[in-house]
Amino acid sequence: MLFQPTKLQDAYLIAVEPVEDERGFFARLWCRQEFAAHGLDTKLVQCNLSFNKARGTLRGMHYQLPPAAETKLVRCIRGAIYDVAIDLRPESPTYRQWTAVTLSAENRLAFYIPQGFAHGFQSLTDETEIFYQMSAVYAPDYARGLRWNDPAFGIDWPLPVTVMSAKDQGYSDFVA
Repeated sequence: MLFQPTKLQDAYLIAVEPVEDERGFFARLWCRQEFAAHGLDTKLVQCNLSFNKARGTLRGMHYQLPPAAETKLVRCIRGAIYDVAIDLRPESPTYRQWTAVTLSAENRLAFYIPQGFAHGFQSLTDETEIFYQMSAVYAPDYARGLRWNDPAFGIDWPLPVTVMSAKDQGYSDFVA
């Protein structure tokens, strides 16, 4: 695995290193030792799958408060998404900054998003599937969200939003 830092402190883009032969290839997607060697959270306790029917579907911006704060390792296994993270850690030098990466079945990249970040994505194709590994179990009492188009962040989404849940539409603006 190749670990590439993003512009946000402690967030990484992770590429596979396929070993190829006449059958195709084999690649490691997760290794506790390699994650630990990069100082990353190695506690993964839950995996989720998100299926999105339509291009332009937007989910986010979600996070959980301590003690249920979660690290996420996000991978698109079908189609493509525009994946966004916002650093909400007041002590971080990248506080209130966001970054986005394109994850797709073709590029096989994963996005490592540490605790203290909000996360969301927009589907770039119809019928996308996103596989998440998380360091904490979903805890509704600690779940929070930010408005996807909050001017405090100015996220530049690539497509018009075609589908979004009422809950995601109802989040308020960020208050520091």
